[in-house]
Parts: sequence; C-alpha cells; structure tokens
Amino acid sequence: MALTGVLRPGYVQLRVLDLDEAIQHYRDRIGLNLVSVEGGRAFFQAFDEFDRHSIILREADSAGLDRMAFKVARDADLDHFAERLLDIGVHVDVIAAGEDPGVGRKIRFNTPTSHVFDLYAEMELSESGPAVRNPDVWIAEPRGMRATRFDHCALNGVDISASAKIFVEALDFSVAEELVDETSGVRMGIFLSCSNKAHDVAFLGYPEDGRIHHTSFFLDSWHDVGHAADIISRYDISLDIGPTRHGITRGQTIYFFDPSGNRNETFSGGYTYYPDNPRRMWQAENAGKAIFYYEKALNDRFMTVNT
Repeated sequence: MALTGVLRPGYVQLRVLDLDEAIQHYRDRIGLNLVSVEGGRAFFQAFDEFDRHSIILREADSAGLDRMAFKVARDADLDHFAERLLDIGVHVDVIAAGEDPGVGRKIRFNTPTSHVFDLYAEMELSESGPAVRNPDVWIAEPRGMRATRFDHCALNGVDISASAKIFVEALDFSVAEELVDETSGVRMGIFLSCSNKAHDVAFLGYPEDGRIHHTSFFLDSWHDVGHAADIISRYDISLDIGPTRHGITRGQTIYFFDPSGNRNETFSGGYTYYPDNPRRMWQAENAGKAIFYYEKALNDRFMTVNT
C-alpha cells in the first residue's frame, strides 16, 4: 500500500529511576544499540531501524511515559495535520528543531487521556542502521532479545474513545480492532493503525489518565519470543506473562518489566491490516481470550499495573 501522511511510530520517551540500570536492560537484554547519552537522557536504536533513535530514556523520580512520536512523510504534513488538529479543537504546539538530537521541527498535542504526542518529519539516519548496498541481514550480530524495531505503545486512560477519535479524524488512522462491552457500549480497548500493521498505538480503558501499559519491540519470529523468555529467565527479569498469543492482533508475545517497573513487550506476527478491512470486534465476555488466546483469562497484574 502507498503510505502517506503519518507513516509509523517513530520514538517513545520513557522515564526511568536509574539511567545506568536502564541502559543495561535496554541495551544488553532487549538488544538495542546505545546511540548516545546526553543531557540526562539515553538514546537507542534497534538494529533494523534506519533513523538515529527510537527509544529515549530519561532519569526521573517516577517511571512512565513522557511522550510518543509518529513520523510523517513530509515536512509540509506537519502544517497540514496541525490545521486538522486545530479544526477539531485540539491545541497544537510547534517545537523547534533540536529539542532532541538529530530531529527536525515537531508539532505536539495532548489527548483527553493526558498523553503527549509529537509528529515530526525529519531525523538523522543512524550510523549503525541497516546496509542498503548488497545488504547483509545485519551488520553487527544482534544481541539479547534481538529486537528489530520499536513497534507500538499501549496507553491507559479514562476517555479512550475521545483520544482515539483524534487519531481517526485528524491523522487518518483506522480502528483495526476493539474490545467492547456491548451492554453498556463502553469501549475497553481500541487498536489503531496508520499502516498495514494490526496496530501502531492502542488505548486501554483505565480509571486514571496519563498511564502507559507497555512499550513493544518487534521480533522476527515465535522462536525469537521463546529466546526472549530464555533471556528473561537467565537474568531474573521480572516476568508478567507469556510466552503466549493474543486473540486481538494475533500477535505472539511475552510481557516483562524493566528495572523501573515500565512494562515491555516483545511481539512477533500479527495480521496484515488494510483500511478497507471490516473492523474486528471482541465482546467483553471474551476479554480473556481476546488478550491471552491460549489461557483465555486475564491476570490481575496485567489489568492493574502500569506506570
């Protein structure tokens, strides 16, 4: 499909309690490349990503999400999307180039769930990105869980329908799948795509705004998810659940926590989505199977723990 406008998730900035401890986790265990440490932040890139960075860690007194960013196709798209956001009543800030190293100007907006999003068009290419001339599968042998890219975030808040509406009406995202309580009409989970992935961002209902449920990293295969489980066990990383599979998105998955308590996911598979596909819907009474297809039940930690 011809991707225009918003292309994909670009980066996420997370708060961590101890930067050195977090660097070891994301570099050595998940397998990201450490690009730089500057201004109290660490910047990482996965081995199959072209851009300079996709993960930013900032040391702070509490864990959680600072902001998530999406890359757009052209600089002019920033003005286009700013106008559309303003047209539906969403405040927009323009951020000059240089707030993050190697990144051009951005526009920033907040959602009703109190999450901060950036759109940007320009980022420097990584010095350790994939080869483009007679390219080998990788340049340097992947480490740890062998994460190939930053894939998506799932975000918690109260009015997830209002937040999802911004992405659909102003940014041309599609709702690929959702979890709905048909009795009350409440949408419990909304999975949005700007591409042909099953989701690029998800909103999950929760009684408190501004929370992040997880940051997800893509792996090549179900075998690699099993390898991630081996890493988790070998280094006594705090496990949430898995390896297992989702009903929603069909992704193969394992969830675990970084040393600060931020939930990570490694994810493979998932169906291919096209905008003309009918929307998939799961009923609330099947929520267990929707989230954990094999277990058919939710654990309390997955539903209540976030940062």
